[in-house]
Amino acid sequence: MCNLNKSFVAAFFIILISISPGLFAADSGHFGIGKKPTNEEIAGWDIDVRPDGKGLPKGQGSVLQGEELYEAKCASCHGLFGEGEGRWPPLAGGEDSLTNDRPEKTVGSYWPYASTLWDYINRAMPFTAPKTLSISEVYAITAYVLYLNDLIEDDFVLTQDNLASINMPNEENFYIDNRPDTNNARCMNNCKDPNKIIVVQSLRGITPEQAQESSDTPKTTQSSLSETAIAGKATYTTSCLVCHDSGVAGAPKISDKETWTKRLEQGIDTLVKHATLGFQGDTGLMPAKGGNLALTDEQVKNAVHYMIEAE
Repeated sequence: MCNLNKSFVAAFFIILISISPGLFAADSGHFGIGKKPTNEEIAGWDIDVRPDGKGLPKGQGSVLQGEELYEAKCASCHGLFGEGEGRWPPLAGGEDSLTNDRPEKTVGSYWPYASTLWDYINRAMPFTAPKTLSISEVYAITAYVLYLNDLIEDDFVLTQDNLASINMPNEENFYIDNRPDTNNARCMNNCKDPNKIIVVQSLRGITPEQAQESSDTPKTTQSSLSETAIAGKATYTTSCLVCHDSGVAGAPKISDKETWTKRLEQGIDTLVKHATLGFQGDTGLMPAKGGNLALTDEQVKNAVHYMIEAE
């Protein structure tokens, strides 16, 4: 009997060892898939910048450097002095307005940390070409926006070491919300019909269009465009539409053929030159290459031809 028990125990352990490790993984809450991330992969996701400056890369940029960059890449939407163009948000001003019925929430009047400004510019700006700014350019533009809000002097040089030392006027009015989370019941009865929701104000090119065009609305077809214009359509959609479809900063709308005809009087080469190098006229500002300096001169020329020819 003793030998039989020993044989049984030995057989049990052999079977136990041979069982697929995946079964144990499932029991412990793991599925046995994927792999441990490398340090390089973690670094690719760990890109946030904290109020104490942790996470900032090494670099620097001055207010003077930021002024030129801001005018080329930011002013067409946010205004030369941060006042905002059209429905684009202002970046400066609004002091002591937060208790008003319609407060003006700008970087200087509302934002709690300078690190948020750096982080946002680094991730999302310029709007037409996010992630195209170098680290030094992000520091410089951040410095200039802080200067527009009278938070630093005009000779200030912003670095990873001194950014956290800048105190924002509204910092003390932010606090940690320690209220418990609640689970609200979803509206499952008498819900509003999404088709009946009407957008009363919109920014063309950003707000989804709701109204359907009538069948007799003229449309531009590929066959009606030159090869140059066809090649420029993609560039227009990704880098030009946001301004030229809504008229931001005085940009002529693509549908305003009368304005385009007048501008063509100075010659197509001049139009392309202004779009490539930048131009400031009586009616608005055109940043070099629409603020997307990653575009080639050929892409800019093609986009200009598309805007002229498209209906």
